[in-house]
Amino acid sequence: MKQQAQLELSDVKRIAAAAEAHALAKGWAVSIAIVDAGGHLLWLQRLDGASPSSAMFAPAKAHTSALGRRESKVYEDMINGGRVSFLSVPGMYGTLEGGVPILVDGQVVGAVGVSGVKSSEDAEIAKAGIAAL
Repeated sequence: MKQQAQLELSDVKRIAAAAEAHALAKGWAVSIAIVDAGGHLLWLQRLDGASPSSAMFAPAKAHTSALGRRESKVYEDMINGGRVSFLSVPGMYGTLEGGVPILVDGQVVGAVGVSGVKSSEDAEIAKAGIAAL
């Protein structure tokens, strides 16, 4: 039977703190979401000044990234490239850049989703959080 690492609360807090620090250092008001490998929400925070809608988008990006096992940007690029039928895929509703999978020993154990600034900056914040592991 295959064994896989799982995120613990201490890991989630470390990721969240690093993502928050990165966003604050840049002056970016965002929402940060962290999910487990099944896309279930473990953490959500909306920084002061972040749009209320960002608290909806960040978990969606994280969910899509965890279930798809890749950055949510892959899906945005696919749709922008003309494969609009992908918009009808069930459960993949965060198809914008800003969702990044958390990999441990080559296995996806969760994902971070960020929303509130440019999509590339959202992804930058997510990656800064993950780097704290």
